[in-house]
Amino acid sequence: MLGEPVRLSCIRQCLSLLTLAFTFVVLPAAAQSEAASAKNPSAERKGQHDFDFELGHWNIHLKKMMHPLSGSKEWIEFDGTSFTQKLWDGRAQIEQFETDGAAGHIEGLTLRTYNPQTHLWYLWWANAKDGQVGPPQVGEFKNGVGEFYAQDTLNGKPIFIRFIWSKTDTDKPHFEQAFSEDGGKTWEVNWITDQVRVKE
Repeated sequence: MLGEPVRLSCIRQCLSLLTLAFTFVVLPAAAQSEAASAKNPSAERKGQHDFDFELGHWNIHLKKMMHPLSGSKEWIEFDGTSFTQKLWDGRAQIEQFETDGAAGHIEGLTLRTYNPQTHLWYLWWANAKDGQVGPPQVGEFKNGVGEFYAQDTLNGKPIFIRFIWSKTDTDKPHFEQAFSEDGGKTWEVNWITDQVRVKE
């Protein structure tokens, strides 16, 4: 067994080593972290302007699959216009949508709302044909591509719905809607919209 003076000497040496480690390892790491925070004061992603690309007037070309998830590959096409305006300083938008094609007239409305706490968007669609608002698509943008998901039913069966927005940094953004009947393992695209900005 070590004597009291020897044990005290060992304890002092251990404390000295811990102090050196704290000084040369822990403090520099903390300083680096603080410096990184100073360079980027808000690490949280702010997405309230993600849909600003949609503001204004557009000419649109729409392709719609007539009977999704049925094995049919019959598509119909429409041409029309849309207009999007912002609300709540960009944290919400309303898009008015109108097209005509071989299958008749489509008039719709999309309400987009942003949650600044979760940084998620909620996309609500209503068709003038029945005036009903479906469940919201929920999601966000990453690297310029927006992905939004919801659950709904088709012909009485539960499905997943996916929206994808791409080419949002151009005057020709691209939108696709797809359905999945196997829990998201496979997707079938059934609605494609290409837009061209109308110069103000």
